[in-house]
Amino acid sequence: MEAKEESFLKQRQVLLLFVFLGGSLAGSGSRRYSVAEEKERGCLIANLARDLGLSVEELAERRAQAISKGNIQYFQLSHQTGDLLLVEKLDREELCGSTEPCVLHFQILLHNPLQFITNEVEVVDVNDHAPEFFENAMQLKVLESSPPGTVISLGNAVDLDVGRNGLQNYTVSPNSHFHVRTHRRRDGRKYPELVLDRALDREEQPELSLTLTALDGGSPPRSGTAQVHILVLDINDNAPEFTQSLYEVHILEKSPIGSVIITLSASDLDTGTFGAISYVFFHASEEILKTFELNPSTGDIQLVKGLDYETINTYEVDIEAKDGGGLSGKCTVIVQVVDVNDNPPQLALSSVNSLVPENSAETVVAVFSVSDLDSGDNGRVTCSIQNDLPFILKPSVENFYTIGSQGALDRESRAEYNITITISDLGTPRLTTQHTITVQVSDINDNAPAFTQPSYTLFVRENNSPALHIGTISATDSDSGSNAHITYSLLPSHDQQLTLTSLISINADNGQLFALRVLDYEALQAFEFRVGATDGGSPTLSSQTLVHVLVLDDNDNEPFFLYPLQNASAPCTELLPRAAEPGYLVTKVVAVDRDSGQNAWLSFQLLKATEPGLFSVWAHNGEVRTTRLLSERDATKHRLLLLVKDNGEPQRSASVTLHVLVVDGFSQPYLPLPEVVPDPTQDEDALTLYLVIALASVSSLFLLSVLLFVGVRLCRRARTTSLGVCSVPGGHIPGHLVDVSGMGTLSQSYQYEVCLTGDSRTGDFKFLSPVMPNLFLEEAEGDVKESPHFRNSVVVS
Repeated sequence: MEAKEESFLKQRQVLLLFVFLGGSLAGSGSRRYSVAEEKERGCLIANLARDLGLSVEELAERRAQAISKGNIQYFQLSHQTGDLLLVEKLDREELCGSTEPCVLHFQILLHNPLQFITNEVEVVDVNDHAPEFFENAMQLKVLESSPPGTVISLGNAVDLDVGRNGLQNYTVSPNSHFHVRTHRRRDGRKYPELVLDRALDREEQPELSLTLTALDGGSPPRSGTAQVHILVLDINDNAPEFTQSLYEVHILEKSPIGSVIITLSASDLDTGTFGAISYVFFHASEEILKTFELNPSTGDIQLVKGLDYETINTYEVDIEAKDGGGLSGKCTVIVQVVDVNDNPPQLALSSVNSLVPENSAETVVAVFSVSDLDSGDNGRVTCSIQNDLPFILKPSVENFYTIGSQGALDRESRAEYNITITISDLGTPRLTTQHTITVQVSDINDNAPAFTQPSYTLFVRENNSPALHIGTISATDSDSGSNAHITYSLLPSHDQQLTLTSLISINADNGQLFALRVLDYEALQAFEFRVGATDGGSPTLSSQTLVHVLVLDDNDNEPFFLYPLQNASAPCTELLPRAAEPGYLVTKVVAVDRDSGQNAWLSFQLLKATEPGLFSVWAHNGEVRTTRLLSERDATKHRLLLLVKDNGEPQRSASVTLHVLVVDGFSQPYLPLPEVVPDPTQDEDALTLYLVIALASVSSLFLLSVLLFVGVRLCRRARTTSLGVCSVPGGHIPGHLVDVSGMGTLSQSYQYEVCLTGDSRTGDFKFLSPVMPNLFLEEAEGDVKESPHFRNSVVVS
């Protein structure tokens, strides 16, 4: 019986909680449905889709869900039919105890837009419990002098059902002395009283045995019985009396065990055994017996179990004072438990959206409710989150809150947020509960790839091996995943003459650049192109950068003689007057190198000469000069071997052979000038200009030749040589006439030959066409061939 009474009290506490919650929601215009207790799981309660005026598809789209208070979900909303189904088997007595009606509150949560709809379900009682007495056998002592109408209290029965299914009345087995009268207590419980109908006579009948029956109003009805044994006593005409019939005590729920709550006192005018008083609990429940202890001698009520306001906040304790004669007096002690702030606030998450796109605005990331089991200020709570986060906390209905984002987020600035929800009550001291939810910011493709440099300059040495790695282009993307996967590509070049795909390739994954073919500095010194970087997002974003490639020169070209040409069909012969002074310029060797920089710095050297010590060559300009006066014993033919070297590594060189012919009576050197090979890209206008200059030069040479002819005819022949060349007084012709162009390098010059016969008196001139660099005087290793036109001739350049 005590276990049943304890279960009954717990059910009553749960019932009070739901009654409180139901009262809070009463003003929201909620719908009420009903379901009988003990229904099986999956039982249909109602069609909410029809009641809410929503279609089944709209319920699914708005992610409708039924949310019960607390952590136990009793109901479930079917998205396929819109029916509200029972999830857990309901026990009305466990949920609500003696509270009637038994109402369970729940909310319908709808998203997009966010909406709360409050509803309630009444749990209808069924007659599944029979009345039960706390004591199956009662013993009463009644004075034989008790007059008719004397009322004797009996132990009551308890029926966990309510309403008509609850306990209705009491009956007693047929007898000639007593009948039973049913009374209702202030808390709604019904208890029986035995009323004496006819006076007792101990000598006639000292004991009576009756059967007390408790009946409920169910269909079919249920009942419980207890045996009542009555002892008829001698006269004791004074019963104990308390100083007051009702006591009220307030005690903190955290009061220490062993505390004396109250001391009761009763008096009896009788003496002796009939005046000795003892105190006992009267019809005490199991919970009262576990919580309090009564001293039968002193009347002290002590606390033997901790109090919990949230479980039971009021105790009604009946105390009976008995004397030795069997008479008793009764009082009631109301123990009010005073709440202390001993329960921290609680948070229940209903919905969490832990992944938020960075471009979304005002997205709901969490829906939750808060509660506190305490009362008054101890049960009122405040809710907050951190102020430095781009999220806002908004209150909703019935202690529900939502957390939403404020504007668009930036994953590149911060990819994860830890939102700490802080709930504090208003009690003293304040109790606080914190709960942290993590929100991940998902990436969108809002950042284009960025190159590590605005432009790149790469160096590659010529004569490289094919497929040579010449450098790496790198770009970064602040996005993540496929949005940050970068693909590199070569962009089309605006230079039509540059075939980029034949020169360069790029690794699309890592940006490595490779030279596809061997590069030649002399053909291509530098080129540039653009590289694009494209990410893998949708839509894709890209950027580009400029890459300069500089080809570094290698010393891969030997020096080349422009004068005298090495491939001339006839050897080059220079004329040297025998009367030439030391330092006389015999000729100037001209060489070039296709390389650049120090690889093209040239130096000249005389390797071998027929007459050592007669000639020298200047190392930097290639001028061949005499070092001393010629004597009669010096040979008329000289062969010089000249070497030209560059300054590269390794050093490259070339050599040329130069023939010098010593002549008498001629002081002007014969210095044929090579003609520079015309530039194939030169246009016709430039060629015409050169031809005009050449014709002007021929005309000037013609007039000069006439003057020389007159001078030669008038001079006296000092001696006749085997060559028959007319001698001209030395020094009359300036040395600078050797280089018509006047540039000193013999580049882009023309050579003309005027021959005058010594026997001719007509003064005729023979004009020859310009001599190209590959048309030099033929000279055999022996003597110079005689020609009728060569004798007494002058060569002017």
